[in-house]
Amino acid sequence: MQVSVETTNGLERKLTVAIDEEKIASVVDGRLQDMTKTVKVKGFRAGKVPLKIVKQQYEQQVRQEVVGDVLQSTLYEAIGQEKLNPAGQPRIDSLKSDPGQGVEYTALFEVYPEVKLGDLSSETIENPVTELTDDDVTEMLETVRGQHKEWVEVERAAKDGDQLNINFKGMIDGEAFPGGEANDMAIELGSGRMIKGFEEGLIGAKAGDDVTLNVTFPDDYHAKELAGKPAQFDTHINKVEEAQLPELNDDFAKKLGIKDASVENMKKEIKASMQQELDSRLNTQLKTAVMDALINVHDFDVPKPLVDDESEAVKNNMLENLKQQGMQDQGLQLDASMFADQAIRRVKLGLIMSEIVKSEKIEADEESVKKKVEEIAAPYEQPQQVIDWYMGDKQRLAEIKALVTEQLVVDWAMEKAKVVDKEISFKDIMNPEANK
Repeated sequence: MQVSVETTNGLERKLTVAIDEEKIASVVDGRLQDMTKTVKVKGFRAGKVPLKIVKQQYEQQVRQEVVGDVLQSTLYEAIGQEKLNPAGQPRIDSLKSDPGQGVEYTALFEVYPEVKLGDLSSETIENPVTELTDDDVTEMLETVRGQHKEWVEVERAAKDGDQLNINFKGMIDGEAFPGGEANDMAIELGSGRMIKGFEEGLIGAKAGDDVTLNVTFPDDYHAKELAGKPAQFDTHINKVEEAQLPELNDDFAKKLGIKDASVENMKKEIKASMQQELDSRLNTQLKTAVMDALINVHDFDVPKPLVDDESEAVKNNMLENLKQQGMQDQGLQLDASMFADQAIRRVKLGLIMSEIVKSEKIEADEESVKKKVEEIAAPYEQPQQVIDWYMGDKQRLAEIKALVTEQLVVDWAMEKAKVVDKEISFKDIMNPEANK
């Protein structure tokens, strides 16, 4: 077997393999000889068919089968011989297998890149630091109260924050349109649920009033036939309701399922929950900063097959999330290429972290994995059941081990780079989009 390798473009390799006819012919002859014992040919007894007859009828077919088998067996033998590491399935680009001429074929594939660890000493990593204050806890208590508010009917003009029960009928150019009519619909003024101008136009209205709203659908409205068009909504106010918040007392704590229900214990549990979520967000933000630094100091091509696979995985994950949120994926077309940038980043980080783990001999020991499982289980009512659930399954433990290994890589990177603390408020860390 003769093998040669050519670099065609970036990570792509062209592997050429040639096999002598003698090797092909010997296998073909052997199979044909075996067939004389089993093949059935009219005019001959079973097991007595002459080799010449078998060759006439089956040699071409057998040769094709042998060539296919030889191609499969020699391809990965040649790849191993040349010490290549394919990223994805090799593709046969050309094949010559004329009788008497042996077999020659070429295979195209991309290989994994060589990753050399970059120098992190010039990178600055911002470590977000946040202190949970009493004001943050008080504000969260008000949010929780708002989540349990009740609506009470009032006889006054509507104001921002009220809930209205309305009937409406929408028209465009004097004609009703599908989905533009509803009865006994509840809307909260200021929620932003309706198109711009709708909720604002109802402020000051009272129960029994009829209000005409002149609004315009936004240009990016999901129903394309309505996008950018002016509309008129004839609206009748059935009733006006204001929010009534529950009192912060022991009964409210009991309603929330607080153990030993009291206002004090409620505040403690809410604060503990906030701290846990805060720590998680801080850790996630720090990891992102570390990963950004790793990307900055490593420059190499990534194999397209890996990017394609990762893009498909991201797409499928998004579709699954939409499904869990109650959205139907019927008719929803998502092209995996939409997620290429995200996929490239993921693949690149995976290769970088793999090299760090290998070269620095980083390993998550059993004790660290067990400690991580206990951390995950701690917030649950029956933590031991959660621990047993993880410890009883190798795949789940492998996922935890991967998390611990990732954290060890983060710790390693922070030792190499310059780390500076960055003060950030609880609001900003929990709702970063609000400040963009």
